[in-house]
Amino acid sequence: MAFLLPWTCVLLGCFSVSLAGASNFSDLYPPLWKKSASQFSDYRVKNGKYIIDPWVYPERMGMYKILVNKTASYFENILLDNEQNILWGLPLQNGWQYKTGRLADPRRRTDCGYDSDPLCVSVDSWWADMNYFLCALPFLAAVDSGIMGISSDQVMLLPPPKDQTKFCRNVSSCRSSFPEIMSKWNAFYQHLQYPSSTFEDLLKYLWAAHVATIDTVGKIFEDRLEYYSKAEANFGRNWCVAVDYLAASLFPTTLVRTHEFQEGLPPRMLVNGDRAPFISDFTEFQNTVLLLLSFLSQVDNFPALKANGACINKTQKATANEETVLRRLVQTHCGKFPRI
Repeated sequence: MAFLLPWTCVLLGCFSVSLAGASNFSDLYPPLWKKSASQFSDYRVKNGKYIIDPWVYPERMGMYKILVNKTASYFENILLDNEQNILWGLPLQNGWQYKTGRLADPRRRTDCGYDSDPLCVSVDSWWADMNYFLCALPFLAAVDSGIMGISSDQVMLLPPPKDQTKFCRNVSSCRSSFPEIMSKWNAFYQHLQYPSSTFEDLLKYLWAAHVATIDTVGKIFEDRLEYYSKAEANFGRNWCVAVDYLAASLFPTTLVRTHEFQEGLPPRMLVNGDRAPFISDFTEFQNTVLLLLSFLSQVDNFPALKANGACINKTQKATANEETVLRRLVQTHCGKFPRI
């Protein structure tokens, strides 16, 4: 496993401190979870195939719900209940994006995602396009692996209104377009079915597939970030960097852990003028996390490995003001600040 930055440990420590409160699991489910499809028969059928429109929020969320439900028995062999299913991180992230307006048309050239069409998922949204592949690829790989109980040719995803060639829509086309990523998701499901697999083993395979998906798809949709404010675009890039470190830490993407993690993420789209830690309608925790993500991205651009390779020290590249503010916020919100 990659060596973690001391600052990454601070980030994870902050989220760990926040994990005190959740008790009623149903309160943690993403928006419209109970109204989303829970089995394949909830989707329409045409020519023997289940037809799913991932550009409608409840239909995309239904894909996640089926995936979580179909994999429940495998996690029960390792843990006590399905709340410990590490696939919960995927629908919860999609739910946060929906709740905060990140699935809507960022340029407002259409009504997609707004009051007149609130369930629409915009193909112009960078968040929606990135999330598409963190939905379609794990879902279709699960179908391909056999754990979903249907054959590989029984599911078809509907295309977006434009840029259709950028999106694979069934098992065969995703295998053809993204063979390495599909292979990684398939490896996760294979190990999920091994009785000898440990929780840590599964996290390794899950994060390997997750990171490979973001790394590949991020290059395809980089231009979509131009549709956002500079603050939001930078946050998107910073989030991708942070995911690498969460993966290296094998962060457990269970229901409770992911929900509490997301309490630190921005509750709305960022606009020009938003600057952590001084965003007045964000909580102190959200300001702290946003600043930490920005800091991680900055230091990630200036690697300076010690000769023995055992530690990465990049903090010297940050400005004195940023580091001072960051230390004060972390000490206030997360407790004792670690020596670096």
